[in-house]
Amino acid sequence: MQTPTVLVVDDERPLRDFVRRNLEVRGFNVITASNGLEALSLFEGQAIDLVILDVMMPHLDGLETTRRIRQTSMTPIIILTALGEESDKVKAFDLGADDYLTKPFGVGELLGRIKAVLRRARWAEATPEVENITRGEIFADLARHNVLVSGQLIELTPTEFNLLVYLMKNSGKALSHRAILQHVWGPEYGEEAEYLRVYMGKIRQKVEKDPLHPRYILTERGVGYRFEDDN
Repeated sequence: MQTPTVLVVDDERPLRDFVRRNLEVRGFNVITASNGLEALSLFEGQAIDLVILDVMMPHLDGLETTRRIRQTSMTPIIILTALGEESDKVKAFDLGADDYLTKPFGVGELLGRIKAVLRRARWAEATPEVENITRGEIFADLARHNVLVSGQLIELTPTEFNLLVYLMKNSGKALSHRAILQHVWGPEYGEEAEYLRVYMGKIRQKVEKDPLHPRYILTERGVGYRFEDDN
């Protein structure tokens, strides 16, 4: 893989410099911006492999910047949030962010998240499996990364697609939070149950006729989730 280019966006210059220095010494190309408007201008002008984006910024905050990027691109986005801002994390996932880091964070945590997000992006671009999966009214075309529900194409992010396919492949099995996270997000994960709450809710909205009373994606209390194939 060619050297990744990372766009780091934060209104605090010391944090921008901290991230830039630690990534540059490890071979990354790094571009920085101090707010969302500047970030969008840079993003539109060159090829970016990853965006690291603070939530609280002047002119255009990180959540709105995420929404605008997702209108045209699936480039991975890591959101930076302050400790305890749980609602921002949920909103960020809803808008299409791939991961988050809570300030303050260390170099090891930063690098771990970056490697995991870039690895998932490469999975999505890798040579696809030549296989189709049908469970009830849900059809997944693994070669094209398409999902149809009752014949209608639905839009899924790469993470949503990988998560749904993993559930479908293991239909009838109760899958633990840890097993799902480590398979879909990577071996660095396992305790981030809030990721699954958000993503399962998003997928249910897209594939279930009644998301509040799901037919396919069921919660196994105290364990995790199960895909129910009622054929």
